[in-house]
Amino acid sequence: QVRLVESGGGSVQSGGSLRLSCAASESTISIYSMGWFRQAPGKARELVAALRWSGRERHYTNSVKGRFTISGDNAKNTVYLQMNNLQPEDTAVYYCNADGSRYPPAGDGFGFWGQGTQVIVSS
Repeated sequence: QVRLVESGGGSVQSGGSLRLSCAASESTISIYSMGWFRQAPGKARELVAALRWSGRERHYTNSVKGRFTISGDNAKNTVYLQMNNLQPEDTAVYYCNADGSRYPPAGDGFGFWGQGTQVIVSS
């Protein structure tokens, strides 16, 4: 079973930047795709960005295109989410997800989840 550990959340002002990291406990060879989901209070969890480990495919939800960048480091078994020009509507708990067979990751119980990291953006 893959264990995912996230870091990098925090509080920033509007227009600021944060970089989230998600380290996998084992080689990503068994992982097909990874993604970052977020959940704001009172809202459903949504897929923000995803990548396929063996290819160059990237997926972004429309609201973050041009501001967020997802990347992966196979040597470190780590995926990153660089978030620039953060806005108050980006405030949420961000979760890392790993999927063994689907791209983008489905974000259901068949994948692996990190514990979540809080991002707060103030205006």
